[in-house]
Amino acid sequence: MKDKEYRFNHETLKFEAVKRPLRLRIYRLMRKGIFVIIVVCIINLIFSFVFHTPKMKRLARENEDILKKYEVLDDRISEAERRIEAMHERDIYVYRPLFGADTLTVDGIYTPYPDSVYDDLKDAPNSERLISAWKSIDQATRSLYLQSLSLDELQKLASDKERMATAMPAIWPIDRRNLRNNLSSYGRRFHPIYKRYIMHAGLDMPADIGDPVYATANGVVESTSIGLRRRGYGQQILIDHGFGYKTRYAHLSRIDVKPGQQVLRGEQIGCVGNTGGSTGPHLHYEVIYRGRTVNPVNYFRRDMSPEDFEHIIQAARETTYEVME
Repeated sequence: MKDKEYRFNHETLKFEAVKRPLRLRIYRLMRKGIFVIIVVCIINLIFSFVFHTPKMKRLARENEDILKKYEVLDDRISEAERRIEAMHERDIYVYRPLFGADTLTVDGIYTPYPDSVYDDLKDAPNSERLISAWKSIDQATRSLYLQSLSLDELQKLASDKERMATAMPAIWPIDRRNLRNNLSSYGRRFHPIYKRYIMHAGLDMPADIGDPVYATANGVVESTSIGLRRRGYGQQILIDHGFGYKTRYAHLSRIDVKPGQQVLRGEQIGCVGNTGGSTGPHLHYEVIYRGRTVNPVNYFRRDMSPEDFEHIIQAARETTYEVME
């Protein structure tokens, strides 16, 4: 047998089998087994690089399916973003202008979440693509939330359109025939006293002391004040019209209404004056929407001629009638 070793016995003149210790035979057997295992592993490794096993083929198909699903997900997210953007454009350029509503904004709505929010996804397969998809979904969700708020507001405005129409400050607060000079401008302007640019929150309408001042929309008088003698707005009236609109009438010589009193559009509420920080008789008129002043010119009724309306805009330049605080 090939696994036996024979030696020549000089005494008997015969070849006799050599008996090895059991431990040695076990060692040799183990060595052969380990060698066979190593060879088999090497062959299997080479085979795996050259040929795909059924399991590897299945895993490859699953991975390919996952990548295709990611592509479909990216396409659907992009399509959803395009639809939300289209809704947003219609909202700010069509729907909201119909109701005279300014563009709705929410602080931080476009600020991305910090990267730490997605730390749990960093160890996942295709983590970069997965995190990118989640960021897109989160941004689309925030945009959709903003659009939802805007549509809710528009629905409320639409349900009470008639009352809203009377709440918008749409007429002149004084008789235009009483104007004695050009209107001052709204926004940042160069102040002739301080020699620097200062924000002017309304329009200054020069007129004679005692000229009537009218409410520009239906509302409730929120407050009245006599103010300081030579500083600030002097005697003033603040009216809350609802729907986010308020109007301020300042530097008055007389106040004809009281807080809590309901007033109608065109109702006289006071008279032009020269109180507070004013350098000449005029009415300081503000339109406030959602807590922020806006340009009153944009709310004047458009039934005036285009020439007159253009004249108002062109004339509202650097004219100043009051001392800013």
